[in-house]
Amino acid sequence: MPIANRVIFVFMRSASVHELKQELVTLPVEALTDLCLRLAKYKKENKELLTYLLFEAHDEAGYVESVKKEVDEQFAQVNYSNLYFVKKTLRKILKNINTHIRYTGSSQVTIDLLIYFCQSIKASGIPIEKNPIIANLYKGQLQKINKTLSNLHEDLQYDYSKAVAALEL
Repeated sequence: MPIANRVIFVFMRSASVHELKQELVTLPVEALTDLCLRLAKYKKENKELLTYLLFEAHDEAGYVESVKKEVDEQFAQVNYSNLYFVKKTLRKILKNINTHIRYTGSSQVTIDLLIYFCQSIKASGIPIEKNPIIANLYKGQLQKINKTLSNLHEDLQYDYSKAVAALEL
């Protein structure tokens, strides 16, 4: 095969966070603004993160409440006719919650939202024990809560441990 017909893929090496930080520090404000807008234009998740950082990061409690309302709306749309559909919807809701958790980066918000998710599952009457996949999903969230709980201050651990104890199967 002649060389002219071969396709050669060249992959661009991603810079490290440290290298990016060094370069961003040297840029003027206008260039930083242009970069942020360009990032927001091409990926929905980048736009959502930028929205959180600019408009909602100052009011974390209000943000958590808005996410809880969104979770309630999603639980209202669960199709209970088949456990397969319930499982699919629960995974979708959990994916949404994890996205919001990533935006905040806060252990306390993580615990708040995951406890709310587990409480919503219990309150919805979903038969957790009947489906091993749903049971594992639920237990996995409890493990994630307990792991994150160990990183919090002792006073907060005590407050949250009561809510976590009520969630145990």
